[in-house]
Amino acid sequence: MKYLIINADDFGLHEHINAGIIKGFKEGCITSTSLMCSAPAFDNAVEVAKVNPGLGIGIHLTLVGGVKPLLSPEKVPSLLDGNGVFPLDYVGFIKNFTLGKVCKNEIKAELSAQIERGLSTGLTITHFDSHQHLHVLPGLIDIVIELCEKYGIDKVRVPAESITWTGGYSAGLGRIIGRLGLTVCSELARRRLKNAGIIFPEHFFGMLAGGSLNEALVETIIDNLPDGYNEIMTHPGLHSDELTKLYSWGYHWEDELSAFIAPRNIKKIKTKGISLINFGGLNYAK
Repeated sequence: MKYLIINADDFGLHEHINAGIIKGFKEGCITSTSLMCSAPAFDNAVEVAKVNPGLGIGIHLTLVGGVKPLLSPEKVPSLLDGNGVFPLDYVGFIKNFTLGKVCKNEIKAELSAQIERGLSTGLTITHFDSHQHLHVLPGLIDIVIELCEKYGIDKVRVPAESITWTGGYSAGLGRIIGRLGLTVCSELARRRLKNAGIIFPEHFFGMLAGGSLNEALVETIIDNLPDGYNEIMTHPGLHSDELTKLYSWGYHWEDELSAFIAPRNIKKIKTKGISLINFGGLNYAK
């Protein structure tokens, strides 16, 4: 049997992203999303989530992305750049973390605050993942496992996309190297999560072509889904021209949305007998 979670990241980052995710859920095959609890459009995300109760909601643990922390800067100074926000991307964070410049107690405190804000909404939280996948870093995964145990969460994303998978996407060398490093970290994290009794989808797609998925690329993933539990990560949104002015990631938000509301892909999922679920439906022997 093939099960598929289609998870939209960055819920709460911007209202255009929130709207795209909800459109993909209502009109397409998106089943799950990840809520950024320190992001500027958090309140809007919670509001629209509550009137779309079938959408699975996880927490997108955030330590990068140029957003403000939930805790005051005085409480988490080692996590912030000179502007009082999280580093723009994982490169700066990993450098500081590796050099011992990031305080793990500050990480734990900030992530706890994010989780508690998410839980306080009354939404059912299905899982944890993270912005730019930092949660699988050696050293950070242990903190995440501790927080899973503290808050009763037993499902976590493992972004271990096969290093041989391209799906027809032509990626640059930097993206290929980045995917390799992430997959190695994810495989190490997988072992620690399994030992802690935390479960995760067995197969992951959407890293190499992250931000650039389109209808054809998604169809190729659907055609090649292995048996078991699968996750496709996506970044849908509306008004890509406006989002591009705010975020320099080179994402194609509207193309990604179109891929998951495309009638051809929706039909293919049905004809292949693939069962669409969110992380709440992830259930196998630990």
